[in-house]
Amino acid sequence: MPDLPYETLRSAFGNQALFEDKTWQLSPQAWPLSPEQREQLDQIGAACLEFHQALETLYLRSVAGKNLLRNKPLVAPWIADYLDRGKPPELIKHARDPKNRGAFPTVLRPDLLLTEEGFALTELDSVPGGIGLTAFLNQLYGGEADPAILGHGNAMVENFHRSLAGLRPEMRNPLVAILVSEEASTYRPEMQWLAEQLQRMGRRVFCMRPEDVFPLGGELFFNVEGTPEKIDIIYRFFELFDWANVRIAPDILRHGRAVR
Repeated sequence: MPDLPYETLRSAFGNQALFEDKTWQLSPQAWPLSPEQREQLDQIGAACLEFHQALETLYLRSVAGKNLLRNKPLVAPWIADYLDRGKPPELIKHARDPKNRGAFPTVLRPDLLLTEEGFALTELDSVPGGIGLTAFLNQLYGGEADPAILGHGNAMVENFHRSLAGLRPEMRNPLVAILVSEEASTYRPEMQWLAEQLQRMGRRVFCMRPEDVFPLGGELFFNVEGTPEKIDIIYRFFELFDWANVRIAPDILRHGRAVR
């Protein structure tokens, strides 16, 4: 793919903030990835999911006082104690509820550094920023036309919605609310951009503040031009340490059938 002119890049970023109060060092080309690196990223992604699955099993067996090993006795109640530390009782109850078994984050993002020895993982984020930014960059740099760019133009947008909609497979076009708390407001512009892209595809996805949501008749709603609309799926974009600051949080646990 030919280099993108500086004015094209400046105009594209100038029309969309993506993150509040951030500036960018612009590149005329996307970062290229070799076939080997692409394969490694697929393997890292699978390993990240398996890590979450193993962590859930470890936690629940620790809660139940069950043995952790097959060939010799080992119980570790300290694991549950450590992972529950600082959490309110309702969150602990939610994590231990059998109906939530296997309910993993919709998006897992490993923070990777590319070193001379290969990729180094520095963090595994289950409430990651960068979803909208990555999708924006894929569109901007035309990933569909270049196999060295990971994903095509709308891959991130489409896969994000597909993962969420899978929580309510019985619904043709569920209403999705992306809730961005005040503490996470730096990321609100990119999540708004993501919602707008999906709306253009005919999807009912809205980015809003938790304060915009209210309970009504055992369900959660928000107002669309003064008319209450029932929310089918919630994407929680705030950290658990911010839970106590989110007024609607208890109602999300109580009424939300499909929350990620």
